[in-house]
Amino acid sequence: MIDKNQETPIVKVVNLSHRYSLQWAIKDISFEVGKNGIYGLLGANGAGKSTTMNIMCGVLNQTSGDIFIRGINLAEDPIVAKKHIGFLPQQPPLLHELTVEEYLIHTANLRLMPANEIGEAVNDVLEKCGISHFRKRLLKNLSGGYQQRVGIAQAIIHQPDFVVFDEPTNGLDPNQILEVRHLIREIAKERTVVLCTHILQEVQALCDHIWMIHDGRLIFSGTLHEFDSQVAPQSILMSITSPPAIEELLALPHVIDIEALSTVRFRIKSDNTRELTPILVSKSVSEQWNLIEITTEKSSLENVFAELTKKKKKA
Repeated sequence: MIDKNQETPIVKVVNLSHRYSLQWAIKDISFEVGKNGIYGLLGANGAGKSTTMNIMCGVLNQTSGDIFIRGINLAEDPIVAKKHIGFLPQQPPLLHELTVEEYLIHTANLRLMPANEIGEAVNDVLEKCGISHFRKRLLKNLSGGYQQRVGIAQAIIHQPDFVVFDEPTNGLDPNQILEVRHLIREIAKERTVVLCTHILQEVQALCDHIWMIHDGRLIFSGTLHEFDSQVAPQSILMSITSPPAIEELLALPHVIDIEALSTVRFRIKSDNTRELTPILVSKSVSEQWNLIEITTEKSSLENVFAELTKKKKKA
């Protein structure tokens, strides 16, 4: 019996590598997860994130390296390890001729759940995923959003510690996306969730921690804030009702360029926004520029992604 309260990581990935024929898809990837939350596995198409995800879920055997789920080596003891894993592929593995209830009973049996626990488990995930009223409906008659909810339900029916969702909002409309995001947040309160995606907005909306893979290698591991901070803010947005001449602003230290967004609002590009901000505030007071607003303009996640990729190519 594994003690869930001990300090064994929920997931531990050690020097994971895999190749198809002669080409390495991923190489020497290592990380671990010690607590519940939502972790983003981020990368462009072809970066290696799907290979990593499939190995972590026991769908694919790695060329080398190890995956431990609650201290259990996935390759050495896959049946026991997989009891701790839930997985929703990009295309939910639904059997469309079954009702929602029949399908969930089927997936519980596939997970080798004790027969006397299945009924309660089905009721629990039906309620948690907001699909109790569809329990007798054929899967083929559900909308895409509700089919996705059923896919999520099958991934958590056996109460795994570790759940992987591959592009879980792909193909959904805006309202369905918000509903699925809310459901994933609720699931993450009780277990570790890995969100595999190439959509930066999805990471920004959901994730506590990010792993970024590029060309098969892990090039970043950290919080969303740390990810965003990889590229220092390059500009300041400033609103002043009595602005000076552009030349006066350009003469200030750390100012690279000025973009007038209106007659009173400016984007000031800088090589050091931290040093420039107090200078602007001080000058505004002494020169009576009538400062209304000043804020650092953060780099978009897209820019951070591109910058990290460029750094990796240079390394």
